[in-house]
Amino acid sequence: MKIYTKSGDKGETSLVAGVRVPKFADRVEAYGTCDEANSQIGLALSLLPATDAWQELQDVFHVIQTKLFHVGAELATPEGKKVGWPIKEEDVTFLEEQIDKLDAGLPPLTNFILPGGHPAAAAFHVARTVVRRAERKAVHVAQQEQVNPAVVKYLNRLSDYLFVVARHVNKETGGVEKTLHE
Repeated sequence: MKIYTKSGDKGETSLVAGVRVPKFADRVEAYGTCDEANSQIGLALSLLPATDAWQELQDVFHVIQTKLFHVGAELATPEGKKVGWPIKEEDVTFLEEQIDKLDAGLPPLTNFILPGGHPAAAAFHVARTVVRRAERKAVHVAQQEQVNPAVVKYLNRLSDYLFVVARHVNKETGGVEKTLHE
């Protein structure tokens, strides 16, 4: 199978079930932003120190990146078509549990923090902002068509998780967490 099909050369692409839409369609923007977020997460993970200490986090992100792929698949599925891997409330709960686990080991927030510190932490902050954009685009689609409410919740929690991961990475690597200058 060739990687190129030439079917998109005129500015259209196919949603799940073969429905053709312009490449700028809201659903395409939403699932494309999920793909961008997934790639950014992969970049952030690649910047973590190459030690066994990060294996548990890597394993959690393997689940998350798979679920984010499923979120994109849901957003690429037009209303009325069957979704292959639906996001469920238990997926949202998984993220909440991971947030609580990491947050318990972090100093309390007393001020806004600026993205940065260790390169992996900074990359997780970028991933967080891309996920927030994906969330906004998913909400926009949901205002026009039926979208599984768990998709929007998942993206919301994922951005929260990425924030906590960035803080965790800075804590564990000695990365400096700067606050707003007052």
